[in-house]
Amino acid sequence: MATLDERLIENWIADDPDAGSRAEIETLLATYRAGGEGAAEAEAELSDRFDGTLEFGTAGLRGKIGAGSNRMNRAVVIRAAAGLVAFLKEKVGDDFHLVVGFDARHGSAQFAKDTAAVAVAAGGRVSLFDHNLPTPVTAFALRHLNADAAVMVTASHNPPQDNGYKVYLGGRAVTDSGQGSQIVPPFDSEIFNQIKAVKSIKAVPMAESGWEMIGDDIVEAYLDRAVSLVPEGAKDLRIVLTSMHGVGGETSMKALKRAGFSDIHVVEEQQEPDPNFPTVTFPNPEEPGALDLALALAKKVDADIILANDPDADRMSAAIKDPRGVDGWRQLAGDEVGSLLGEQAASEHAGEEGAVVANSIVSSRLLSQIAKHHGVEYKATLTGFKWISRVPGVVFGYEEALGYCVDPGFVRDKDGISACLKLATMAAERKAAGSSLLDELDDLARRHGLYATAPLSIRVSDLSLIPKGMENLRSGSLKELAGSPLASVVDLSEGSPELPPTNGLIFNSERGDRVVARPSGTEPKLKCYLETIVEVPEGADMNEIRDEADRRLALMKQNMQEALGI
Repeated sequence: MATLDERLIENWIADDPDAGSRAEIETLLATYRAGGEGAAEAEAELSDRFDGTLEFGTAGLRGKIGAGSNRMNRAVVIRAAAGLVAFLKEKVGDDFHLVVGFDARHGSAQFAKDTAAVAVAAGGRVSLFDHNLPTPVTAFALRHLNADAAVMVTASHNPPQDNGYKVYLGGRAVTDSGQGSQIVPPFDSEIFNQIKAVKSIKAVPMAESGWEMIGDDIVEAYLDRAVSLVPEGAKDLRIVLTSMHGVGGETSMKALKRAGFSDIHVVEEQQEPDPNFPTVTFPNPEEPGALDLALALAKKVDADIILANDPDADRMSAAIKDPRGVDGWRQLAGDEVGSLLGEQAASEHAGEEGAVVANSIVSSRLLSQIAKHHGVEYKATLTGFKWISRVPGVVFGYEEALGYCVDPGFVRDKDGISACLKLATMAAERKAAGSSLLDELDDLARRHGLYATAPLSIRVSDLSLIPKGMENLRSGSLKELAGSPLASVVDLSEGSPELPPTNGLIFNSERGDRVVARPSGTEPKLKCYLETIVEVPEGADMNEIRDEADRRLALMKQNMQEALGI
């Protein structure tokens, strides 16, 4: 805001149902009005907190925890719940059924309870989890209970000061292939319009009880389903497991043990939920240093594989032994895990009519070649599992950002726990045969060429730099990729018959290298997704092939950084 709107702030204080949040804003406002020391800081803070409203979109809500319209707090959540309920009543009737789950972040349990209270007061049936659980369990419960919608209170792998609110539709609300998936347009705008129509937060009716508590029975059903995905057989594998201070530790451990894995070593410092994430800078397995404790433990116990979940366990990362890695270990790229699981899924469904494997346009093109080899269909989608999981006939889908949908019929979202099971089983099978996941990746490269990928993520504090970087790219600042001239540029904002419009650019070189550039949908980042394809002649040394891929990717990063100009 250019000028502090004190009347707007006073109105917010009067309508905020939470005493702690009211006091937070009252203190800032008093400091600002008193002038003197701290007044300028208080003004800046109030301006930021009331600079519009935290917008509801396809990712639901996500933002910093704190009082104010531009923060995650009880008032914002109650208003969002009221809007969602109004949408459901209009869509399916007064007897709607809502599932509500939550993680262990600050405020999550209260936000979940507030959502249940609003829905019950509106006449709906609510199934509220009795303790914090992973996101895929909530997504499973939606389908398992045939509910009309689900809310998951989580900010996934965001920093500790954030929280979020994800919405899924199913049951009678959505009856096509998107049943059970996160919302897509026009549902996001329809819900947001209902949210904006809520005039008074304090006037929203809230029940004190009346929701049904669910927990172990749904978790048991989820575990039974997850374990059914992997065959009996070799399970001799030494695993290091970390939950990154999130809610996946207990469920992941139960799943692995139930599947027959017994040699599991957990990273104790990160096993129990802790909303402050004390051992990591960012609680995201993608971030440098996030797996340091797991790597140290893996070396100590001579593990075969590291499996890591992000805090809400919808993502999974893995590291394996590799002579080219640091101290003999290397974290696999999301595309590498996606290709391994994609090969597994495509071979299981080989030649099956209507079977589809899918990934997002920012993920590796290798999956399309795997699909072709096994005679299954392939589909590229926009980023986000809200698109991947609703592809008709999809049997497997993934995104390079460590998300894998291995059981779309039951969990129409990324699921880091069932993905851990699938990858661990593959690793155990390879070990029993005297091979490894690294050998499997080399075999894929010999068959299709080496598809090597790398990310370039530019985190900014000044959000104006993101559109500036995209504008520079659209103006033609990029001329080549790793020495190969550009062959084509595709502006995704224009849309196509296959994809709806989105803010992104695809650069293809004459050699076949590719970069996709887009703003992140959940973080203050501009993200570039690099891919090079290196032919593998018969008898070639795979180390030399990978060295060439690394060289090209390094040059492509340099090309992009210079072209972005930020």
